[in-house]
Amino acid sequence: MSTHAVTFALVAMVAWGVWTILANEATGFIRPELAMILSYAASVIVAIGYVLVRGEPIALDRTGTLLALAAGVFAGIGAVAFYVGLSAGRASIVTTVSALYFVVAVVLGVLVLGESLAPKDALGIAFAVAAVVLISQ
Repeated sequence: MSTHAVTFALVAMVAWGVWTILANEATGFIRPELAMILSYAASVIVAIGYVLVRGEPIALDRTGTLLALAAGVFAGIGAVAFYVGLSAGRASIVTTVSALYFVVAVVLGVLVLGESLAPKDALGIAFAVAAVVLISQ
């Protein structure tokens, strides 16, 4: 994996960590649904700014557009569940459990996309699940 990819992954990790704490605090002052809407509205503005700064032409493809919209539906479902979870429980637990979304992605990748899963990958997933179980106790 390139250092460029890892650098951006680390930025995402830190940004999402800060986002979680801010989202948790926001739900203490406003309803979780409103906190989610405001948070995602701000993120759309950031995304539009990124696209404009890059200055590359935007090309739409029917299949890509439909897949992106479907992804947005699932992101929205996850966001609603996440924010409601934050308002009902501890941020450390809600965040840790929801962060296991990658396990769902791995399983779907194997079943739907035909990706392979090495034994060390399965072991890593098992350790991640075990970590979440231990943290949430």
